[in-house]
Amino acid sequence: MIINFNDAAFSYGDNLIFEGVNFSINEGERIALIGANGEGKTTLIKLMTGVYQPERGSVTVKTGATIGWLEQNGGLESNSTVFKEMMGVFSEELAAVDRLSALSDELSRCAPDSREYGVLSAKLESLQKFVAARDAYNVEVKVRRVLNGMGFAAFYDRIISTMSGGEKTRLKLARLLLEQPDLLILDEPTNHLDVETMYWLEEYLEDFKGAVFVVSHDRYFLDKVSSRTLELENKTLSSFSGNYSKYKILKSERNALALKEYEKQREEIAKLKEYVDKNIVRATTAKSAQSRVKQLEKMELLSPPYVPPAPPRFTFSYTRPPYERVLTVKNLKLEAGGKTLIDGASFEVLRGQKIAVVGKNGAGKSTLIKRLVEAGGGQVEEGRNVRFAVYDQDNLNLNPQNTVLSELWERHVAYSQTQVRASLARCGLVPEDMDKKVCSLSGGERAKLALCVFENEQGNVLVMDEPTNHLDLPARESLEKALKNFDGTVIFVSHDRYFISAIADRVFEIADGRLNIFEGDYESYIAARTQRQALFAEAQKPAEKPAEVEKQSYRSKKDRAEEVAKKQTIKRLENEISSLEDEEERLNARLALPEISSDYKKAAEVLENITRVRQKIDELYEEYAQYIG
Repeated sequence: MIINFNDAAFSYGDNLIFEGVNFSINEGERIALIGANGEGKTTLIKLMTGVYQPERGSVTVKTGATIGWLEQNGGLESNSTVFKEMMGVFSEELAAVDRLSALSDELSRCAPDSREYGVLSAKLESLQKFVAARDAYNVEVKVRRVLNGMGFAAFYDRIISTMSGGEKTRLKLARLLLEQPDLLILDEPTNHLDVETMYWLEEYLEDFKGAVFVVSHDRYFLDKVSSRTLELENKTLSSFSGNYSKYKILKSERNALALKEYEKQREEIAKLKEYVDKNIVRATTAKSAQSRVKQLEKMELLSPPYVPPAPPRFTFSYTRPPYERVLTVKNLKLEAGGKTLIDGASFEVLRGQKIAVVGKNGAGKSTLIKRLVEAGGGQVEEGRNVRFAVYDQDNLNLNPQNTVLSELWERHVAYSQTQVRASLARCGLVPEDMDKKVCSLSGGERAKLALCVFENEQGNVLVMDEPTNHLDLPARESLEKALKNFDGTVIFVSHDRYFISAIADRVFEIADGRLNIFEGDYESYIAARTQRQALFAEAQKPAEKPAEVEKQSYRSKKDRAEEVAKKQTIKRLENEISSLEDEEERLNARLALPEISSDYKKAAEVLENITRVRQKIDELYEEYAQYIG
């Protein structure tokens, strides 16, 4: 166990953030923490790292455990170069290699039968073990692997202090990966990563030896890296086995069960009260009525299931549709900072299409969509009746000194105050937000205001740059639903793969100065891209000799059959384990029910079933380990 929370509570003044928090993080675990904005996710992390202390209860950390924490906007600060700073992580290993070389030289100058030779030999052996244990000779390989994977292949000699905030945050993550702490805490790690880097990070974390605790709104990332999900909601923490997708199912089942038990108890109470009211005054039935009164008094009342606040309800509409051909682009060339981003792109955008623009950071995605909105110049021709609505990821179109109410009202003076307030409320801004200045809003509140302004522009062509930034999961899902239902045209840039998958029916990829156009949804794009990369890799292989090809072909048939059988067995075991873990979750939920926990026989029966299921899970995991070990 690395960290343990025991009945922990925390408040800011009179504002209770959460209480009764109980959970542990064990070695090698993969845990996701989710919850709406403002529920206390970052506060929980600060308790884990010792920045805050619990108001009640305790938070204990294993003695000697190392914790690495990537804050949302916590970049690396240094006047060193990127490569030198990363190599500094292994200063102890590098010093050991240098010392090993020096000892070898000293040893070579000693007589084999001298006392000094024996002393140096012992030191050399000890140092060799240290170097081997730390894999010190491969330090540079490790650094290059992480830097290249995190997108710094061309930045080895860059001075860190000259980099952007997003680059510094990404570099801080690279350093944490190299440091290999016992517990790696990642707070929104994908905010500054392009899609390709996200895939690399997911694969890297699969082999990461320490525990990982991640807070993220990226649902693909959560599904890929987590095996347990914690949720902060209504000042309490709940635990669910499995990743985000499994959490959604388990939570739905848990809520349905809680509602059913609550309604069942209410019906039972109503019947008991009705009986008492009818029979308490009758001499012949008064005794039985009194018995039911005592039954009511002893009953532990269930609280009604918590109903979370309704998520924003975005709605996009327009008054006049454009003609069929929205944009016509001919031989488009884009440049920035003396660099050619796109050269010779030609395409059309038709009414109703939903286009995702993807590519590495700095590839020119934002530049492209800005150029499409500007139109003109002979390269981009705007169709008739086109009305653009533009969402900027930095929300620079908002006046920092305006109140929330005036920011929308000044743009639509014909609206009544009731209309303005209703529109803001639908987008998730509560009455208390109306008189706040824009500059005082949180990132999530500012994003909701910007989306409300964007929605009221009533564009028939929506152009969006990273619209999901700062939105919590319910708000993202609401935005997805609204854009899927919108029958106009959408052109958007996003790093949220779940969001892209839900909306896009066409993908524009900017890579190596070219605009590659993929017809079809995001999954089709990924499949085509993977196939293209495989073909490229195959083309780079040297030609094999006929004898080698024949020998490899013979071996591959046998190996392929064994590999297929192995994969089928692993898949079967994974399905059985998952099914049994679901059963264990349901049994634990049943054990917590008042009518079970208060009845010894029923509780014993449920416990017996839990033990049986747990034993079977352990047996399957042992078998599973034989195939993946």
